[in-house]
Amino acid sequence: MRPVTATLINLYHICHRELWLHAHEVRMEFFSDAVQDGKLIHETSYPQRPENFREIMIAGSKIDFYDRKAKVVHEMKRGNKAKEAHVAQVKYYLWLLEQHGVPDATGILEYPRLCLKQVVKLEPNDYAAIATWEVNIRRILDGPCPPVINKPFCKQCSYYEFCYSGESTLETGS
Repeated sequence: MRPVTATLINLYHICHRELWLHAHEVRMEFFSDAVQDGKLIHETSYPQRPENFREIMIAGSKIDFYDRKAKVVHEMKRGNKAKEAHVAQVKYYLWLLEQHGVPDATGILEYPRLCLKQVVKLEPNDYAAIATWEVNIRRILDGPCPPVINKPFCKQCSYYEFCYSGESTLETGS
């Protein structure tokens, strides 16, 4: 069984097809200007960060910047159009930390280009939501590739050409 990761949690809130493709190792991010721009923002926005905070891997998820002393996860994003997905991803990081013996961590969702920050905390009702997300993600991953969602933001997606190339369906090889 594939582990559910924070990236999959994020994609679950954006596009089930991209979630399925990503989890099945169909990766298109290398060809995306938006993804490359996001990496550049990540590398240049807070140059002192790598010295002060550490990257940690936890249950298949990678937290890029974690302040151990203050128990704060820092998550940077290019823009805030998918804010619900970003918050869900950070909450999943906080939940993972709690599951591994680090209770009461906090997250800071940062949008450097917009000069915005949002504090994210794990709330009591989030535990049930996270359990539901995990069940739904596993159900999606075990099925055939979901259909194209045809939303305006699809045109900015790294999978756009793949999704709109005229292919009909994909099946799991598992």
